[in-house]
Amino acid sequence: MGTSRKPGTASARADARRNREALVAAASEVFAERGPHAPLDVIARRAGVGNATLYRHFPTRRDLLVAVSVGEVESLCALAGRLGGTGDPGTALVEWLRAYVEHVNTHSGLAAAFDTARRADSALIAAAHGAVEAAGAGLLAAAEQAGAVRQGLHVADLLALAHAAGTTAPPGDRAHTGRLLRVLLEGIVPRAGDPARVPAAADAPGGSTPPTPSP
Repeated sequence: MGTSRKPGTASARADARRNREALVAAASEVFAERGPHAPLDVIARRAGVGNATLYRHFPTRRDLLVAVSVGEVESLCALAGRLGGTGDPGTALVEWLRAYVEHVNTHSGLAAAFDTARRADSALIAAAHGAVEAAGAGLLAAAEQAGAVRQGLHVADLLALAHAAGTTAPPGDRAHTGRLLRVLLEGIVPRAGDPARVPAAADAPGGSTPPTPSP
């Protein structure tokens, strides 16, 4: 006689975790393809589960959107960590910026879905921006230290330009985003005559930029 899986058992918890992960992965794909208002039953079918399972894990569309958004941010942060350990800071920054541009290009609708007056949505956006900026800042600092990029860059400016590249190109057009990313990267590589290092104090109120060293 077979035994049924009771709620709370290790097997049932593992099944629930797999279903949730499958739903988030499917939702990420469907939202990228059809936008944040895509039919939820399409997501359930893509995940291989029933609608009841979807609503048990995510009672509202917003719950699913939050899960996908958090997952995307966590993926970008994890990628930054992996790339930061490769020993090539310049390439690490370029590859992470490429991933960020592709994320923005394919999931621009997610940000729009949270562009509301709700305090919870504003807090979610702020937390996501903070996590992504922190991840990018670490890579940028290492690239600057290695001399792979110009000194004195600000991660917020870099992300703003990368975000513009992702939203300007049609969704899924990697050739277009690639061209825009190349333009961005050409603007941050060191050039002849650049200061060897610009102290942070130069950006502070009352600070002054030191003269460019003579060749």
